[in-house]
Amino acid sequence: MNNTLKNLKEALFAMILVVMCSIPMTMLKADKTVPAENIEQFVDVFKRIKEQYVDKIDDEELFKAAIKGMVSGLDPHSAFLSNDDFNELKIGTTGKFGGLGIEITTEDGYVKVITPIDDTPAQRAGILAGDLIVKVGETSVKGMEIGDAVKLMRGEPGTKIQITVLRKKLDEPLVIDITRQIIVSKGIKYKIFDNIGYVRLSSFQSNSTNDLKSTIYKLKKLSDKPIDGLVLDLRNNPGGVLGAAVGITDLFLQEGKIVYTNGRTINSKLEYFATPQDILNGLPIVVMVNGGSASASEIVAGALQDSKRAKIVGTKSYGKASVQTIQELSDGSALKLTTARYYTPLGRDIHKQGIVPDVIIEYEKDKLVALPEPYEKDNQLIKAIEVLSEMKPKES
Repeated sequence: MNNTLKNLKEALFAMILVVMCSIPMTMLKADKTVPAENIEQFVDVFKRIKEQYVDKIDDEELFKAAIKGMVSGLDPHSAFLSNDDFNELKIGTTGKFGGLGIEITTEDGYVKVITPIDDTPAQRAGILAGDLIVKVGETSVKGMEIGDAVKLMRGEPGTKIQITVLRKKLDEPLVIDITRQIIVSKGIKYKIFDNIGYVRLSSFQSNSTNDLKSTIYKLKKLSDKPIDGLVLDLRNNPGGVLGAAVGITDLFLQEGKIVYTNGRTINSKLEYFATPQDILNGLPIVVMVNGGSASASEIVAGALQDSKRAKIVGTKSYGKASVQTIQELSDGSALKLTTARYYTPLGRDIHKQGIVPDVIIEYEKDKLVALPEPYEKDNQLIKAIEVLSEMKPKES
């Protein structure tokens, strides 16, 4: 009888592991790292909830909640995505949806703004990188999963919503009215300032390398004389496709390592190197960053800084050096899991540290500078142009 009960319990453990982790039975038997005592504890809690919780709960809901809890406890960027959440993510990555126009993460239970996206309702309404969103409408988002917060903020274009945020240096919460609209990433903007090329890159998409290459050729044609250098503006650029960051960095380097990643699996240990090309033929480069520059932006800034190919101007970047992979599961849900960290060519781990600029200058929104509209209040840009001018080869 005891052996029968023992066998039943072991079978139940195995069933739960299979349901939760999709691990074949043969692997379960061979895997010595499966914590059987913890699985027993899980079964005990599951059974008590089923029998004693005040409301009847569906088994699937309990399992999904358990998986979400397990994954969300890892870091702010890993998540279990239900079918609906996964579909929302796919909508977001198409670059076109009804919303506010912000990149967000979670931090200490708060929904934190990584950056507002260029030319979106959030940016126009004054949402800033680092703002902590505490309420969407009348609903508190403290402790809410990021997917649920996103659902609250998205909606029909033209509808209005109130966002309540906590902001550094402000004693009281700030209530901001925003009208939703279709969000479309604008990609690249460019301009010539006295033979100095300026390119604003708002995100890293699969076509960004070719787009930037084409833009630099356009800048060369726009200028009456050969351009003297390039200011690459990555402020409030939350990142995106790793391949685009590598490709864009490679446009400016002749040789050397660009970035490498390291994790626990073979597939997570990767190195990326420059190929013999430099689209600017050695002309000076300034890269602009701030607290909204994250991930792929930091790969570019870190590589060009380590190789002494560019000077970095602005304020310290966000500090996200982790790599997430999206793994679709058999039922249409998905696991977004941090599988590696990336390091700059010199081995710097900038996770939660950020890229520290060579020239630090805070943004002063009301300070007028000698630049045409709409750049007349961008004191950081005028500083970047000054720095680049000092880097130009002196005429003999």
